[in-house]
Amino acid sequence: MQSTLNLSGQLLIGQRRIAGNAGTFHAINPATGDTLAPAFSVADAAQVDLAASLAQQAFDTYRETSGEQRANFLEKIADGIEALDMALLERTMAETALPLARLQGERGRTTGQLRMFAEVARNGLWQTPVVDRELPERQPMRRPDMRTRLIPLGPVAMFGASNFPLAFSVAGGDTAAALAAGCPVIVKAHPSHPGTSEAVAAVIQAAAKECGLPEGVFSMLAGPGNEVGQQLVSHPAVQAVAFTGSRVGGLALSRLAQQRTQPIPVYAEMSAINPVFVLPQALAKRASAIATGFVDSLVMGAGQFCTNPGVVLGIGGADWDTFCAAVATAADKRPAGTLLNAGIHRAYVAGVARVSSVTGVELVAQGQKSDGSCAAQVSVFLVDAETFMAAPALHEEVFGPCSLLVRCRDLLQMRAVAEQLEGQLTATLQLEPADEADARQLLPVLERKAGRLLVNGFPTGVEVAHAMVHGGPFPATSDSRGTSVGSRAIERFLRPVCYQDFPTALLPLALKDGQSDHATPPA
Repeated sequence: MQSTLNLSGQLLIGQRRIAGNAGTFHAINPATGDTLAPAFSVADAAQVDLAASLAQQAFDTYRETSGEQRANFLEKIADGIEALDMALLERTMAETALPLARLQGERGRTTGQLRMFAEVARNGLWQTPVVDRELPERQPMRRPDMRTRLIPLGPVAMFGASNFPLAFSVAGGDTAAALAAGCPVIVKAHPSHPGTSEAVAAVIQAAAKECGLPEGVFSMLAGPGNEVGQQLVSHPAVQAVAFTGSRVGGLALSRLAQQRTQPIPVYAEMSAINPVFVLPQALAKRASAIATGFVDSLVMGAGQFCTNPGVVLGIGGADWDTFCAAVATAADKRPAGTLLNAGIHRAYVAGVARVSSVTGVELVAQGQKSDGSCAAQVSVFLVDAETFMAAPALHEEVFGPCSLLVRCRDLLQMRAVAEQLEGQLTATLQLEPADEADARQLLPVLERKAGRLLVNGFPTGVEVAHAMVHGGPFPATSDSRGTSVGSRAIERFLRPVCYQDFPTALLPLALKDGQSDHATPPA
């Protein structure tokens, strides 16, 4: 398998493979604790500078490539990932302990994202051209001819995520969106899956060469600590940062980016507990079915989804008691899942201990135990709304298969809890038609709190589509105006430029008269 992927443990900088100068590290199989070959080298400051400088040199050339050229590039990357076939999936399984079926689905999502952004690049609508034509006779002053389009920001530093080794990693949605926008990308690979990262990076490197793109359009750096990432975010060539991970990590990068001589945007997806509100008639009619669906969502991927349902709210009474009992029955049968690495496992154990230590919190259910490396036992707790609102520790995400059931007195108290929640990626309403009046009372709050609202579903499973929003108010993300999934993700890496009184010969093609995708506001 390893020889098929030709893993070298080297950095991929432009069209070069280079041994890092700052030591080595290994991938660890989280299911067994075994060390995986080869050793992967760590970039030093000079190598970070090389990658960033090459990206800066490539920017003006790459940003003027046509949409068709960028589309071909992205499609070649997708084809190359699929061509790695089982060799890639087997390596990823070894590095993450994620099951084959999950990774097959994630590979399809990854290549699907790349092809979606290829179409976005090809159609050119991402430039969103706007034309205000000259009004030469306007009094007291002539209105000039003004035409605006969006252009790429510049080189983007992208941080691979631990929990999606393909779809939110080296060739994931952030990379696809930035490349489609015309931004060179420098990836800081996640240290939990360096072999997977190198294999995918090699595909991108080969695709860039085949497409005749400038050398610095893509690089991948590696390292187990924070130094490489800090150096990358601080480099003056880097103009934006994309990150998926913990609140601590996202805030650290945001602070670093703001301390630069030229501050830059950090698009960080960080922390959410994704509340599920079970309204009275839904609770009365579907308590057991909702409980089973909730537990299925909670344990999916060993609970390692940013959209994991970390809190469920309902109004106390006999139907609520039925729901809690059904949750306990479903959760008690679930086997322990293997978390992605030892650090995530330690954080999960600490998070469960933090929740259970709050006075008034009751353990409802625990899944089956396991002595396996990095194993996480399902844990579901119960608390009343007063205790929940008085305990900030209960509002913090526990990354893994842990959730909290919150018993409310009435709809008014349920809304009070919603008002107190931090920003979220999602908020879900379980309802029947007779609950719609109650739902209307909650909706204004939930619109302020979350980026995606669901009815009669569960938040795990983020569709790659044009209408998708995978973002939300802080701390779900560092900038609630963007999304990291869906075609609108490209907007994070663009900025507007206005061309006033330009001769036709100097105008960008998208702004010339006769282009069908103009948008001309009323005069």
